[in-house]
Amino acid sequence: MTHAFLDLPPLSAARFASIEDRVARLLGTRQDVVIMQGEALLPLEGAIRSAAGPGTTALNVITGPYGQTFGDWLRDCGATVIDLSVPFHTAVTAAQVREALAEHPETDFVSLVHAEAATGNTNPVAEIGEVVREHGALFYLDAVASVGAEPVLPDAWGVDLCVIGAQKAMGGPAGVSAVSVSERAWTRMAANPRAPRRSYLSLLDWKERWTDAGRKALLHAPAQLEMLALEACLERIESVGLDGVMARHRRAALATRAGAVALGGGLEPYVYETSDAAPVATTLRVPAGVVASELVARALRNDGALPLAAGGGALAKEMIRVNHYGVDATAEAVRRSVTAIGSALAEKGLDVDVDAAVRAIESARA
Repeated sequence: MTHAFLDLPPLSAARFASIEDRVARLLGTRQDVVIMQGEALLPLEGAIRSAAGPGTTALNVITGPYGQTFGDWLRDCGATVIDLSVPFHTAVTAAQVREALAEHPETDFVSLVHAEAATGNTNPVAEIGEVVREHGALFYLDAVASVGAEPVLPDAWGVDLCVIGAQKAMGGPAGVSAVSVSERAWTRMAANPRAPRRSYLSLLDWKERWTDAGRKALLHAPAQLEMLALEACLERIESVGLDGVMARHRRAALATRAGAVALGGGLEPYVYETSDAAPVATTLRVPAGVVASELVARALRNDGALPLAAGGGALAKEMIRVNHYGVDATAEAVRRSVTAIGSALAEKGLDVDVDAAVRAIESARA
């Protein structure tokens, strides 16, 4: 038998390099871009372990669960870590970062998540990048959820290590990811005796054996199907235009927020301020006496394909997440999600107005 996914000719180094170039254009960067053969946790961890060590003092900004994970990795590397935590219903400010850096002038590494899909907030990276650049620290950014939903500009923002994945707003595969690396970051890695070498986590291996060698021979057999899917994803974004893709996510976020407020029943946005809310996902706080995970299960009972999830960990009791990214960044997906939540709330005996929610969604997307 034959199959479209099988018996494909090997992916050449030249084609692999051309996909890296397209990722660089998506980010508007002149930095080196390395596509790593795994989900985004691979370059996220690899970049930290490559650039941080016992001599590092890191300011780790926590606005959600991924920020907590980065702090754990940094400590495991032997770095001294100062955590800057803010409530998950808000965003960190550049002023807070400036104050933390002033209190800890020895800081030489700053880690930040752009958009926390898990909590529904997004952080003002451009403003924070200016503060970090003035201080002189290396700037590490997780832009996995934000890329495709809002601007991600490593060069303009002074980001030294910018990690992206295609599985959310880009609407692409989860099995490959990418990181842009500044010259400062490469220099830091080369000076770090603990940077992974001869390892799947190693960025320096990619630099020496791939980038510096003229991108002629791959380190190992690539994840061919995922690479082809990433190429198709980039082609689709290019055909529509990145601005159009971002606008679609922004409209979906505004429509979800408006629909949830109009629905009533005690449902309200988890992130207080619209300006702090991520365009990739909207989080909602359930009314008192309602368990979010149970409500989501009710909502999914009739349509398991809805982009709904309860919050993770302790947030499973109070938070619903509407994941309006990729193919679900549409008014139809938002309408179906909000009306399903409304029906589930009504089953719990709460007073909701589904018609008002639908009208609000239509008005917000206009």
